[in-house]
Amino acid sequence: MSTHHASRAPYRGRLAPSPTGYLHLGHARTFWIAQERTRLNGGVLVLRNEDMDAQRFKLEFVAAMLEDLRWFGFQWTEGPDCGGPFAPYNQSERLFFHRAALERLRAGGFIYPCTCSRKDIRSAARAPHADDDDEPIYPGTCRGKSLSAINSQPSTCFNWRFRVPDGETITFTDGHFGPQQFVAGKDFGDFVVWRHDDVPSYQLAVVVDDAAMQITEVVRGADLSRSTARQLLLYRALGLPTPSFYHCPLMTDDSGVRLAKRHDALSLRALRNSGGDPETLRRSWSLNCR
Repeated sequence: MSTHHASRAPYRGRLAPSPTGYLHLGHARTFWIAQERTRLNGGVLVLRNEDMDAQRFKLEFVAAMLEDLRWFGFQWTEGPDCGGPFAPYNQSERLFFHRAALERLRAGGFIYPCTCSRKDIRSAARAPHADDDDEPIYPGTCRGKSLSAINSQPSTCFNWRFRVPDGETITFTDGHFGPQQFVAGKDFGDFVVWRHDDVPSYQLAVVVDDAAMQITEVVRGADLSRSTARQLLLYRALGLPTPSFYHCPLMTDDSGVRLAKRHDALSLRALRNSGGDPETLRRSWSLNCR
């Protein structure tokens, strides 16, 4: 499977932060590359607040996120604070679109109900998962189960899981790293598209929203390359146009550990409070984003 996308469409890039903590320099650099690529292509930059994970996101981080992004020098044309033609720009307000996509996947026979817990999967997974990916390969336990069989059991929680085409090679050309390929069933397995607490997974929500907002290039961290392979299968199953992808190298701290939101000292908020200068950082990053 390879990707096809319309190259003549006006460029639309996006920033898609998740308000689960203060943004750190790794996010800022990836977002800055996204903004620079939008600028170089004379395009429109969209801000989408990915506030779907209600267990982890906090309202105070939403305001902080907008404030920190503006302080750092980000400028977007569409977003939750300024609206636009593809509103709403808060992901949690887009459930109608996500649910419609779920129904299309169900009607097409692409997904199945799965009662396995994370613990079940970890203990039965066929292979260890890669360091850059948080999802072990699903062993296929529920592949043959029907919804009626699951519903006949009292109070059973289940996720909807996408059935990957085992053995198919998923390829795409990354704007930074060049040709990429992943084998379905070997590099990644059947993945969750709708969680038992009745919200879409990241994989489904991001595909539906990027397509609806007519994003032409997705710029994000290199840790999401494998997710791109999963998402390409969703684009195909849903009959949606596929954007281009540009994965940025990840930023690490002095000991080589990947930056995460727990690195409070490297958050934009801490940088700002200590009188840091975003311009100096931006200048060094701008050289690397073409």
